[in-house]
Amino acid sequence: MIIRRILIGVLIALAVLFLGFQIFELEVEATGVRALLLVFLTILYCYSVKEKRLFFLSFLIAFTIADILAFMRWQIPIVPNTQMDPVYYIANSLYIMAYSFLILQMLSAMNLVEIVKKYPFHLLILIIMDVFCVVVVTNTAMHKLSYHEYYMEFVYNSIIMILLTVSLINYIHKEDKKAINLLVGSIFIFFSEVIQLAYFYISAINLLNVMCSLFLVLAFLFFYLQSKLVYEPQENSMHQDLVV
Repeated sequence: MIIRRILIGVLIALAVLFLGFQIFELEVEATGVRALLLVFLTILYCYSVKEKRLFFLSFLIAFTIADILAFMRWQIPIVPNTQMDPVYYIANSLYIMAYSFLILQMLSAMNLVEIVKKYPFHLLILIIMDVFCVVVVTNTAMHKLSYHEYYMEFVYNSIIMILLTVSLINYIHKEDKKAINLLVGSIFIFFSEVIQLAYFYISAINLLNVMCSLFLVLAFLFFYLQSKLVYEPQENSMHQDLVV
């Protein structure tokens, strides 16, 4: 119990420090603290959650490694525009992998056949909206990206929209505390990524960077909260069992 409280205290302090560095535009320090924040969050999850989920733990580990690489990128000489930056592609691939693990965690607890039968129009509308949003959002930065960077950003944005869609369907289907925490966390991730894209490619206003960081911290707070919960039994399933 004492160790858990210490870890939570360290995480709160690091989160405040991270946001403080962002406010004062200390990007290198903020990136390093963010990586450290993820390390301690992973330790807290391993220590305090008894029934650990492989996909969620993989999500935390992949995201942490990506953040460490992002911090190391500040220590590496800038790559000329004519060359490919390997750290950029490796780190973003790890972020994509991390979000994919989170998606798989939700999918593993869903009856996909039942969901397709029950929500065909919801799925169709969401897929159309996802494609539209990914194309529009990615194209806003098209003039500043190379072909390979555009493809990477397109895949990255696609994974974010899939995460948001799966979490929404998961909540509609289950309607419990764990599902709502996953949905809220995914919404914060979505806004964080959209604001980050606007900060990088449209307007480098520091307020956007601070908001992006705040939403990311809130997202991981809700993801951690959901990791301590289990899905509540669904009334429909219980009713069907009683009928049978």
